[in-house]
Amino acid sequence: MHKRNLLGAAIAAMLALAAGNALAQDNTFRIGLILPMTGQQASTGRQIEAAAKLYMAQHGDTVVGKKVQLIVKDDTSIPDVTKRLAQELVVNDKVNVLAGFGITPSALATASIATQSKTPQVVMAAATSSITEASPYIVRTSFTLPQASVALADWAPRNGIKKVVTLVSDYGPGIDAEKFFKARLQFNGGEVSESLRVPLRNPDFAPFLQKVRDLKPDALFVFVPSGAGAAVMKQFLERGMDKAGI
Repeated sequence: MHKRNLLGAAIAAMLALAAGNALAQDNTFRIGLILPMTGQQASTGRQIEAAAKLYMAQHGDTVVGKKVQLIVKDDTSIPDVTKRLAQELVVNDKVNVLAGFGITPSALATASIATQSKTPQVVMAAATSSITEASPYIVRTSFTLPQASVALADWAPRNGIKKVVTLVSDYGPGIDAEKFFKARLQFNGGEVSESLRVPLRNPDFAPFLQKVRDLKPDALFVFVPSGAGAAVMKQFLERGMDKAGI
């Protein structure tokens, strides 16, 4: 329900931009929705597209006399593809807003296009805290990794967790999650005994999880992109780490 509310707010923010678009050449307000519809992060893209369509079904697809049109593009979470699609949407489709962005590298790859074309860029998922600093035309409607990480680092010591190993994907959000969790846990009297970073592309969690088992922490803090989480949990259980008290 929380995600649904956030995504609904995202669509509302985009539609609100239509009111200031008085100089448009026609009565269509175009939103270029760039999402990972296939590949490892496909679940993120599908949820955002579904939320956008649901919001429009519930609230209508017309704002201040303009018809709202969603143009959905699949970037497969490859930043070079995201940037090319953003360029095409601005130049060829004349979109009024660029939106979506499942991962941080894709959002950052589009920032220069948003700035050059003065096109608002609405980030709906990518969660590295610094994204909004990349362009004055970027607004985020989702969340940042520090928000979630700090809350967990407050919760852990209150529930008997003092010694933790962090395991994150080696890119912006993962590094954000690791940094803020570690700082907050230490502030609360806990300890991060080891910080492990896994390659973003074609990750193999097995050797990292084996190292965690050998270190025997109270808990394992994990951040990986959507899609990879299931693999982490499967391998965690296959190694009996829960039975080992982690």
